[in-house]
Amino acid sequence: MIFKQLFDQKSSTYTYLIASSKGREALIIDPVLENVSNYIILLKELDLRLVKVIDTHIHADHVTGASKLKDITKCSTIMGDLTPADSVEIKVKDDEYIKLENLKIRAMYTPGHTSDSYSFLMDNYLFSGDTLLINGTGRTDFQNGDSKDAYNSIFNKLLKLPDETFLYPAHDYKGEKVSTIGKEKKQNPRLQVSSVDEYVDLMNNLNLKKPDEIDFNVAKNINLGA
Repeated sequence: MIFKQLFDQKSSTYTYLIASSKGREALIIDPVLENVSNYIILLKELDLRLVKVIDTHIHADHVTGASKLKDITKCSTIMGDLTPADSVEIKVKDDEYIKLENLKIRAMYTPGHTSDSYSFLMDNYLFSGDTLLINGTGRTDFQNGDSKDAYNSIFNKLLKLPDETFLYPAHDYKGEKVSTIGKEKKQNPRLQVSSVDEYVDLMNNLNLKKPDEIDFNVAKNINLGA
């Protein structure tokens, strides 16, 4: 299997490229518009054909490269079925599988950060979007976010996965690249709560700054960055 983790410095976004083997079909998760030319170069270097692009949710801090990648490669665009992005070609349901040759990726509906947030599980690789971060969790104060939904998504879905499951988030702001479910259970400060009410209270008192260009980014991403 080919697996590449790519990083966008401006938005601290992780993008993931996956393929079964060299010379075969590829999939990209959470592409950033400004980096599309770099993805195309990498695909050519690895002799890969991009066939699918996934966005975990409507992002607020960057514009997705999904539409531009589709224009260049004719790949299919994929999001969860509750996305407000009408132009998405394939809308997957909770527990539905996305196939990439001999690879299978399970869609998991994990709302809370946004109402359309999905995570994606491939074997023991969890691509958690902004739902579960390394030593953190996604904020819940815009885009129909809900702290109770986030608690349920994290504690009753993602943390039920095996402890050895690798965690690959959509963002990290401190240079961390990968964690595990087991490590997050023990060390993530947001997860050391004893009840849903305690988690909701924690999230309601973060007092975070509104992301720059959120209105522009969201509007663009509802059209897949077009």
